[in-house]
Amino acid sequence: MCIFCEYLIFCGDMMLIKKIEELKNSEIKNIIDKRIQEFKSFKNKSNEEWFKELCFCILTANFTAEGGIRIQKEIGDGFLTLSRDKLEEKLKKLGHRFYRKRAEYIVLARRFKNIKDIVESFENEKVAREFLVRNIKGIGYKEASHFLRNVGYDDIAIIDRHILRELYENNYIDEVPKTLSRKKYLEIENILRDIGKEVNLKLSELDLYIWYLRTGKILK
Repeated sequence: MCIFCEYLIFCGDMMLIKKIEELKNSEIKNIIDKRIQEFKSFKNKSNEEWFKELCFCILTANFTAEGGIRIQKEIGDGFLTLSRDKLEEKLKKLGHRFYRKRAEYIVLARRFKNIKDIVESFENEKVAREFLVRNIKGIGYKEASHFLRNVGYDDIAIIDRHILRELYENNYIDEVPKTLSRKKYLEIENILRDIGKEVNLKLSELDLYIWYLRTGKILK
């Protein structure tokens, strides 16, 4: 690689670090810290609340976080009790693109209604993530990581198109991959972990900072 190319990559790396550090010194830090504490509070919540959060993450696959939040509020305990037909009807009425499949996945996931007990039985979040990906239909590495972050775990990355685009534009990856294999997901997660060390942030926190950089929003 030529010296000029190496210089451009270095500049891209430093730009992202600089932007994150600026946010850490702004009012955004307080908002993100509060959101992280909300995630941590799930440690004191019930299996039912954890299951509803799992359903939110099932809904957000190929959908929007805002749409998932809205639907989660509307359906609430219905994730635990509604028949598949009724759940499908609700999801369709509330505007989910894939209402049939998501209703199917949520009903199938009910065999893991004690999801909090299951997750907390594993030695760490990485082992728990493998269980979720292998056993819950509609949950891939991104969705499993999203769920685990939202219930208070720190050392996993939610790698979505916003994160990938930011990494690409700052020269951390060569391209935005169309799909992510397990190997590629873990490889990019390690890149994010290194960035987190540079700015003294856990992966759970770093995700919110980068998401804010891309969207101007702090969701969940």
